[in-house]
Amino acid sequence: DCACLDKLILPAVEEFQNDIHAMRDPTRGGLSTVLNEFAISSNVCIEIDESRVPIKDEIYGILDPLGLDPFTMTCEGKMLIACSPNIAQNLLKMLQANPLGKDASIIGHVSSKVPGRVILHTKIGGTRFLDMPIGENLPRIC
Repeated sequence: DCACLDKLILPAVEEFQNDIHAMRDPTRGGLSTVLNEFAISSNVCIEIDESRVPIKDEIYGILDPLGLDPFTMTCEGKMLIACSPNIAQNLLKMLQANPLGKDASIIGHVSSKVPGRVILHTKIGGTRFLDMPIGENLPRIC
């Protein structure tokens, strides 16, 4: 899955440029890599709510039996944006108004619990560290 995101992202950057702290596409290393890079470079803890991450059940159904973590999978045509809490809802509304951003979601927040780490609050009520992937889950084909 891939998409050209300029028409989605450029208006958001123009509108909220002073309150957007970081943006990355999770193409290489998936969500886990990007979140860990954000946490490490900013020396903050990032807490993620798994139930708010827009991953379809079908994806879990394919990856779980193979022992693959959807958070470390290549994810093209998506964008991860770290922004100030005071603009988060307005930014979300702007993104969701565009068909490319219809599944946009606020998936977490920054805390001071464990600086440099990402904590995943799972769908079943547990917590675990979401670590930086080691190696590659799948060979690169493009």
